[in-house]
Amino acid sequence: MLGCAAPSLATAAAPLPTSQSCTALAQRATPRLQLKEASWVPASALPLGPAGAMVAAPEHCLVRLMIDARASGLPDMSYGTGVELRLPRDWNGRLLFQGGGGLNGVLLPAVGRVAGFASALERGFAVVSADGGHQGRNNIDSRFGADQQAKLDFGYQAVERATREAKSLIDVFYGRQPDRSYFVGCSTGGREAMLAAQRLPLEFDGVVSGNASWNLTRVAINQVWSLQQVHRISPRDAKGQPEYSKTYTDAQLSAVSDAVLNRCDALDGLKDGMINDTKACRFSPRELVCGRKSAPAAGSCLAPQQADVLEKIFAGARNSRGESLYGSFPYDTGIALPAWRSMHLGNGNGLPANATLGADTLRNFSVTPTDPRLDPLRFDFDRDVERTTETAAINDANGTEHSSFAGRGGKLLVYHGLSDQAMSTGSLVNWYERLTPRQPQGPQAWARLFLVPGMTHCGGGRSTDQFDVLSVIQDWVERGQVPDRIVAKGAAFPGRTRPLCPYPQVARYDGGNPEDEHSFSCR
Repeated sequence: MLGCAAPSLATAAAPLPTSQSCTALAQRATPRLQLKEASWVPASALPLGPAGAMVAAPEHCLVRLMIDARASGLPDMSYGTGVELRLPRDWNGRLLFQGGGGLNGVLLPAVGRVAGFASALERGFAVVSADGGHQGRNNIDSRFGADQQAKLDFGYQAVERATREAKSLIDVFYGRQPDRSYFVGCSTGGREAMLAAQRLPLEFDGVVSGNASWNLTRVAINQVWSLQQVHRISPRDAKGQPEYSKTYTDAQLSAVSDAVLNRCDALDGLKDGMINDTKACRFSPRELVCGRKSAPAAGSCLAPQQADVLEKIFAGARNSRGESLYGSFPYDTGIALPAWRSMHLGNGNGLPANATLGADTLRNFSVTPTDPRLDPLRFDFDRDVERTTETAAINDANGTEHSSFAGRGGKLLVYHGLSDQAMSTGSLVNWYERLTPRQPQGPQAWARLFLVPGMTHCGGGRSTDQFDVLSVIQDWVERGQVPDRIVAKGAAFPGRTRPLCPYPQVARYDGGNPEDEHSFSCR
């Protein structure tokens, strides 16, 4: 028995699809389902978006459709679920749902990108993406939140509709259903991934959720919390307006980053510019207050009120009784990076994202009913949190019951950057520790959380932020290879590899080549 090979997913050979079978999909249109495009695409390099990035793509059928289109009554805004599906000629029998980003509202190319590795489409997956049930000016346009159905679509129903239409079209195109179905997403896509496991437990075999905005209503509350803290101490211009970007200098933020590294970098056995053991890291910005023995030189040290505000930001939003409303953030190197400044302070004369994206999400989406005039500086953390509960009930991935998903062999892989400038590590860890079904201790048999040192939101930072999550989840689902470690690399440290370890384990240096992941063990 031990010598037997694992059963193959391969089925009897079928005729390869053609351009004619692709264009024939247009006949599937109904009054509720508009086929916008069904065209054959030769092997080529596809643009991923306006940034100019390209991805290799094999010969495939491109389908674009709209489900339940309707007018919104708003300028530059329409409702209905836009879907893109790419069906490769040489199909590997698998479907990948590619999660969205921001507040959705735009239809991203369905390629299944994996940073630093071949895309899912290039590997032979059929790939589907959706726009979250509305089409706006950009992916941070929150005006759709005033519409009940549009809010439900963004929450989870657009994913449900797109999944079922994609599987139906796959059945027509290839003559059979997918052997395996996967969902991979980060940020909003990570929230959608978690909801796929929670609310569509029979649809997906493997789910990957990265840096998820899984409790988005609380993320928005926390963004306003940070804004209020910074507003308290920010300098004012000649007209009395706050200059948020001048609240901390780059030198001060770098001094905090350096102090955290000096204190906590070597806790894993090696001083290498990365903090693996954040749980053991004990640090307070008060140590850098000017005049203290531990403070850096003038120009880099902190005023007492600056240290107090940083402590409040990293502790996360709280009510007047000191009860956490969101979760905490670990002190890490990300505080010295542009991503953290852009989120909490802004650059030059620009407002921080907390005052724009955070405030707009709170006004137009999180609170019920919507309140476009809500002043984020007057949000009351005792009284006003209750206004977000109705949206949270349909949008936030708070569920911990996964008996159907895990019971049928589903696997859930969650990862999170420890320098994420917006999404709390503490909040996610607290959710993970309450998952059911639950093993008595240690990493779960069906769900695992990987914390990525130094990584900002969905990538970047002083980190090894490139790892092939698609191969990992596929090996786990199809071959039973439990991810006891994931090998990661990154542009910030050329030539370096590191193991990512399943929580609560961390990577610890055992000796040997400090740039090689084999010199570390997870414990």
